[in-house]
Amino acid sequence: LSRRELALLRALLQHPQHVLSAERLRDSLYGFEQDVESNAINVHIHHLRRKLGPNIVETVRGQGYRLGEAGW
Repeated sequence: LSRRELALLRALLQHPQHVLSAERLRDSLYGFEQDVESNAINVHIHHLRRKLGPNIVETVRGQGYRLGEAGW
C-alpha cells in the first residue's frame, strides 16, 4: 500500500463502527493546511478496494465511508 492508502486504512481501522466524512479523512491524510483535490479521497479508496477487495471500504451515501467486510 502507498503511504496515503495506509493512512486511510489506519483511520478507518481506528473507528471501525463509525462513518467518517471525506473531509475528516482528508484532514487525517493531508492535514488542515494542505490544499487537496476534491476527489483525492475517492481515488485512494478506489486503490484500496482494488488492492484489498471491493468490500474493504463501504460508502455511506451522503455521509462518508466506513470500514466494510474484508471478504477473506
